[in-house]
Amino acid sequence: MPTATANELQLAYETFGQASDPAMLLIMGLGGPMIMWEEEFCRGLAERGFFVIRYDNRDCGRSTKLDALALPDLATVAGEWMLGGEIEGPYRLSDMAADAAGLLDALGIERAHAVGASMGGMIAQTLAIEAPGRVASLTSIMSSTGQRSLPDPSPEAMAVLMTPSAEVREDFIEQHLANNRVVGADPDFFAFEKDRLRERAGRLWDYGIEREGTTRQMLSSLASGDRTSELGKLSLPALVIHGEADNLFSIEHGEATVSAIPGAERLFIKGFGHDMHPGAYPAITDAIAALCRDL
Repeated sequence: MPTATANELQLAYETFGQASDPAMLLIMGLGGPMIMWEEEFCRGLAERGFFVIRYDNRDCGRSTKLDALALPDLATVAGEWMLGGEIEGPYRLSDMAADAAGLLDALGIERAHAVGASMGGMIAQTLAIEAPGRVASLTSIMSSTGQRSLPDPSPEAMAVLMTPSAEVREDFIEQHLANNRVVGADPDFFAFEKDRLRERAGRLWDYGIEREGTTRQMLSSLASGDRTSELGKLSLPALVIHGEADNLFSIEHGEATVSAIPGAERLFIKGFGHDMHPGAYPAITDAIAALCRDL
């Protein structure tokens, strides 16, 4: 798997489609390596005429791990944040957005359509705010603005977020299935695909699980503040995709993101949770392609 030097880090990446097509940068969320963007999804976008790039964020997958940075207790810091306190992260979303810009530099790409999921949506938003010339369009999926007054995750979703990954492969696979039952799609709308999830969990384990890096990413996102005001200054095509069954970032987070970005389009999906269920791929890829087609 190739790597590129970006922002003084090594970022692992993979591409789909023709380099002559408009570039589309996929940015995954908390602790999620690039393979959480399934090949079916990436190829679906490439078939719609885009040069698709997925990559591992810092502290994740096969990109540089920043293990020398301090790692405070996550539960303590998260509790302080939920009580309204300010916290310090080992880095900020701005640094992760600079990583994304650096990857584009390394690949010789001036502008790209930025597509981010969950924390990746926050990174994509930050990239659009801080490097607007690099972002042709913004798609924010199951993400948020960082506004403190928005609803917290449900207690069940919070437990998923705060529980460390299992340390044995088979335990990790069972944990992945159990977590998806909590934060994934409503089975009345999208089937709970046990075999697919089990296979995905095995691939994630084999690719590499980063526990301390995930904690650093979480602390950094919490420390990065509210983007609402800056999102209001954006002038670019934007799409907000959110699940009506998302209990980690409830629908209010999607509504706040739509309200914050001038002219943003929305795709709110019944039964869609906090997971990229393949059942929604056609609707999502069609909506992204429609946003970006003439840019």
